[in-house]
Amino acid sequence: MSRRGSAGNILAAVASFFLPGLGQLFQGRFMAAVVQFGAYVVLAFLGLGWLVRIISAVEAGLWDG
Repeated sequence: MSRRGSAGNILAAVASFFLPGLGQLFQGRFMAAVVQFGAYVVLAFLGLGWLVRIISAVEAGLWDG
């Protein structure tokens, strides 16, 4: 998963959309996964979980690794 738009990054983006942080975990970025998931949990209580889902998916898809 090393290039933008690669199949691995697309899979990571889809995974991150459904569970923020999961795509980052697939990419081997543990701390990014924890931050994304933590932000999702906190903001979901405020009704902004959808925003974190989109940001997490885009960030995973554009990662250059």
